[in-house]
Amino acid sequence: MKLLVMSLMLLMSCAFASNNAPLSTEAYVDINKYAGRWYEIAKIPNRFQRKCGATRATYSLKDNGKVKVFNECIKLKNGKIQDATGVARVFNPGRNSILKVSFAPFPFRRLAEGDYYIMKLDVNYDYVLVGSPTRDYLWILSRTKVLAEEVIQDLLTTAAQNGFDITRVKRTPVWK
Repeated sequence: MKLLVMSLMLLMSCAFASNNAPLSTEAYVDINKYAGRWYEIAKIPNRFQRKCGATRATYSLKDNGKVKVFNECIKLKNGKIQDATGVARVFNPGRNSILKVSFAPFPFRRLAEGDYYIMKLDVNYDYVLVGSPTRDYLWILSRTKVLAEEVIQDLLTTAAQNGFDITRVKRTPVWK
């Protein structure tokens, strides 16, 4: 019985450790190349996108070195476009693969930052896998409205290898 309890504790500690293991990111991201429009292909559903269907984001560089984030989605209820503007800052200068993103107003931005880890980025900056170290958020984004299925599967494999529950991933309706 003691061996069974110890084995269970060891299994639980391994599972806990793997869920909190550091999330791997790209070695380097050229923010200038990363800027532009991205279409959401799939995601782990989250509370702040609950009422959204097709979704896209546009990143542009600001004079102060930060990144303007402009998100748009087509609301499921009425088909109208809903948008939100936020700011991102590079959290790991020199690599630029971790951003802190906030849609809160100025004095509260740092208190409401979300983690944006660029886990896998196409060499031509055509598609990207983004996640959070908590494994609660995951996005597959593409420069085009549709992404090849084999690329999506490759990105999902990377996500699973990094501890994400890919059974929670949902496809995003195509932007029309």
